[in-house]
Amino acid sequence: MNSSDQPQGPLRSLDEWDEFVKTRYSETAAAETSNPFVAVNPDKKAEEFRDHEASARPSVKEFYRLNHTHQTLQFVREKKRQYLPKNRGSMGIWQAMEYLNTLVDDSDPDTDLTQIEHLLQTAEACRRDGRPRWFILTGLVHDLGKILCLYGEPQWAVVGDTFPVGCAFSPKIVFHGFFASNPDSQAPQYQTRLGIYQEGCGLGKVDMSWGHDEYIYHVAKDYLPEEGLYMLRYHSFYPAHLEGEYQYLMNDHDKDMFKWVREFSQYDLYSKSDERPDPQKLRPYYEDLIAEYFPPQLAW
Repeated sequence: MNSSDQPQGPLRSLDEWDEFVKTRYSETAAAETSNPFVAVNPDKKAEEFRDHEASARPSVKEFYRLNHTHQTLQFVREKKRQYLPKNRGSMGIWQAMEYLNTLVDDSDPDTDLTQIEHLLQTAEACRRDGRPRWFILTGLVHDLGKILCLYGEPQWAVVGDTFPVGCAFSPKIVFHGFFASNPDSQAPQYQTRLGIYQEGCGLGKVDMSWGHDEYIYHVAKDYLPEEGLYMLRYHSFYPAHLEGEYQYLMNDHDKDMFKWVREFSQYDLYSKSDERPDPQKLRPYYEDLIAEYFPPQLAW
């Protein structure tokens, strides 16, 4: 496989984006209720959201500027044509974890967790809470799509809050003002409420901004339960599962499945423990779990 071991973009590491979304959304995730598709804090003032943006590091702001400028409908469809044939090679899940671990961050290696440790920490949190085995496994693999960085993709095409393209951008998407530079903002057919879609068409018919969520969904879609696949595909779709946006594009099945996406958000956004998981000690358990659902080799 062709690879580049350095993430390309303004962020020092992908963790910088992770920390920003945790700061912005973790309070909301912690307050989640069983009431589907209602923003959990509807009285939150617009200036409170702007405060998060104002305090963001310049590198984070530049990341979102690039993301919101370049994530167009045309770009998304080009990336799907490029990656969905899954012809870049074959790897097993643990092999892919080790491959992701070659991603070099500029942060201090003595204090920051490795990529594998990040994946294991999420899975172990699910495991401690007694989640089903498929749920634990979904936690383990949910960020594996970040190997897109190793294929040479820029950071803004790998991570970031995801959103539909081909219709109006929700004002609740973080750093919404940067969409003014997106070419789709100048296309009237893409800037109505529904854009190119139909009311209640279902998210399976909606093109989402391209990144690690969509990629790992397609790699894993033949193997995990549907609930886990929703968790993979939409875990960064914060405008929907934490803000209640884009309900009009969803069908009833999406709304039912999104309870699992919201349930997973606490593990995706929780403040990670200082305790470092031991990959070699945990590997036998997780290799057994992986073999329960995945074949030895998968197409990527």
